[in-house]
Amino acid sequence: MTAHPLQDQLRRPIHDLRISVTDRCDFRCSYCMPKEVFGEDHAFLPASGLLTFAEILRLTKLFVSLGVSKIRLTGGEPLMRRSLPELVAGIRAIRGVEDMGLTTNGVLLGGQAMPLYAAGLRRLNVSLDALEPELFGRMNGRGYKPGAILRHIDYAIAAGFEVKVNMVVQRGVNESEIVPMAAYFKDRNITLRFIEFMDAGNDNGWSYEKVVTKQEILERLQGTFVLEALEHDYFGEVAQRYGYKGSQAQIGFITSVSESFCPSCTRARLSSDGKLYTCLFASDGLDLRAMLRSGADDQHLLAAIRDVWENRADRYSDERTEQTAGNRTKIGMSYIGG
Repeated sequence: MTAHPLQDQLRRPIHDLRISVTDRCDFRCSYCMPKEVFGEDHAFLPASGLLTFAEILRLTKLFVSLGVSKIRLTGGEPLMRRSLPELVAGIRAIRGVEDMGLTTNGVLLGGQAMPLYAAGLRRLNVSLDALEPELFGRMNGRGYKPGAILRHIDYAIAAGFEVKVNMVVQRGVNESEIVPMAAYFKDRNITLRFIEFMDAGNDNGWSYEKVVTKQEILERLQGTFVLEALEHDYFGEVAQRYGYKGSQAQIGFITSVSESFCPSCTRARLSSDGKLYTCLFASDGLDLRAMLRSGADDQHLLAAIRDVWENRADRYSDERTEQTAGNRTKIGMSYIGG
């Protein structure tokens, strides 16, 4: 890591880089890629529109030289990107990358866990919003049942992965699954993280009325479990963590709506077609792919990235209102990564 990490207008250092490797996904979750919008005829990016692995590795090295030490691969569904272990191995070989993770829906994990582990990946976040089969099938929009995903989680843990599970909670949809999900993963000592329903993109029908806040979820859990708040492990840690009394198991809360973490956000985002965004709720990004393919050298790329971050002042979750959520055009989450 650089001795003087890049800082933005609010003195937030650049520390994390989230890389979306594809805009495609085999799910059609209503909060991300609703099937009414992303139908069978939806035009995803052609292969030529995606950053190549060589381009991703080149940019990653530049970001690391500016202060990034933590990488996360996202999508879409990243396991749909062919030869992904090659990219993982390339990123692991970059001096200064201290931590690397991947977020997946878990459907393809059974066949890819071992190659990814062999390439150097050690941490997985698996998205799973319900244990009840019919409910989960409706939520993912494709009828997938949770059983196979749960087996893939067990397989990945047996292979050596650290696994966390992400659950997006929506009012009137899956609140009934809060306690069953917590009990299931507590028994297996797997961290479950509850994510407040966010207004990412413009297609998910978000409103405040559909948000189940951290406080509401916590109150439900406290009716069954004894929970103890835990301290943050590092500056910029997004999850608010709690431990079960008498157990090593933990839960976490991602509270973008009710308790903003904008003041400590250290994340840059690289979209699947190579645009740099400084916020999940951004409207515009810097087209690094165009710069790469027009022959820009590393110094010009570094100067462009530095300029974007040093002028960054994003505080969307601090400033969110019903009006801005509905009227502001935001990049789609499947394109930028969650």
